[in-house]
Amino acid sequence: MKKTIAILITILVSSFAYGQKPRARDLGVPFVGETGEFNAITDVKGVEVGYSTIISGKGENIIGKGPIRTGVTAIFPRGKAKKFSPVYANWYSLNGNGEMTGTTWVTESGFLETPIMITNTNSVGVVRDAVLKWYVDTDWYNGESWWYTYPVVAETYDGFLNDIYGFHVKEKNVLEAIKNSSSGMIAEGNVGGGTGMMCLGFKGGTGTSSRIFKIKDSTYTVGAIVQSNFGAKRNLSIVGVPVGIELKDTLNSVFNAPPKSSRQEGDGSIIVVIATDVPLLPHQLKRIAQRIPLGVGIVGGRGSNGSGDIFLAFSTANENAFSRNKTTAVETMSNDQLMPVFEATVQAVEEAIINAMVAAETMEGINGNKVYALPHDLLIKTLEKYNRIKK
Repeated sequence: MKKTIAILITILVSSFAYGQKPRARDLGVPFVGETGEFNAITDVKGVEVGYSTIISGKGENIIGKGPIRTGVTAIFPRGKAKKFSPVYANWYSLNGNGEMTGTTWVTESGFLETPIMITNTNSVGVVRDAVLKWYVDTDWYNGESWWYTYPVVAETYDGFLNDIYGFHVKEKNVLEAIKNSSSGMIAEGNVGGGTGMMCLGFKGGTGTSSRIFKIKDSTYTVGAIVQSNFGAKRNLSIVGVPVGIELKDTLNSVFNAPPKSSRQEGDGSIIVVIATDVPLLPHQLKRIAQRIPLGVGIVGGRGSNGSGDIFLAFSTANENAFSRNKTTAVETMSNDQLMPVFEATVQAVEEAIINAMVAAETMEGINGNKVYALPHDLLIKTLEKYNRIKK
């Protein structure tokens, strides 16, 4: 008990001192692996992330008026100042009950030419259109008189908390997320596209993590960002502890007037984006994306029929690989050296999901529907019970 109180006091002091919500490691969760400076996808040099968070209203849902609990997340592989600077990329779907636009050309060409945007299910179109207009307004293609592009926009469903059929995400919100994109420490929990999301029986949202590791004499980074909205509470596992079972009767979400649907427990979605500075070719990045479900599964994901589990991985190495009219030279890591990258990917995804849940706060949305945050004190006690944290 004394240990629990001490941890909670440390968390409060740290949060006030740095203005950052507590993260899973702040609670003493013993994850494996060494993180980068920010323990975020932005530990990969050049990557920037920005949000637009839309929260307003309460009470009965009136379509078109709210309550509103949604937003937009923007991810720039080389930062928005770089403009058109394609990165090698590839993607993978564990279960395809969801959307990520532009992926067919990513696989066909091997390049990601655009930022990655994440929002709610019904706002993919408006976000895509707004990004296209932003390209025109900012000369994203650096003076090219003829160009075509396929913006990458992904989604998860927030309709249990948000007036999703009110279509509240507008062009201004997309531009806000783009404008706010930056490197360094980034917010987690109820922010950006993750604002109205649920995860494994508790409040979900946006989370991030990173790992640094060596391959021979060189140090590399893998970073993950998730929009987490999946899974059944009974399957929630944190560092091997069956937290969902232990807390099965604790703070169950309340849906006072849920929309008519055939949603089953465990349905939902998760979008994961992996960034790395390891020099990898597109087929190798496909292999990285295929390891993401291992991290999702560790915490309790099962790839349910009603879930859109869609993942993308890119490498910021080989900056000059893309050219329209000349042969370029690139370097790549051998396949035999990729195991540290696989491990870092799984570890970063696992921690990013739990960081999203730890940072998320209890939220009440449409019709008084309420999703409770993962209780920090009970999580610590549960980890103590299983000797994952010493009392």
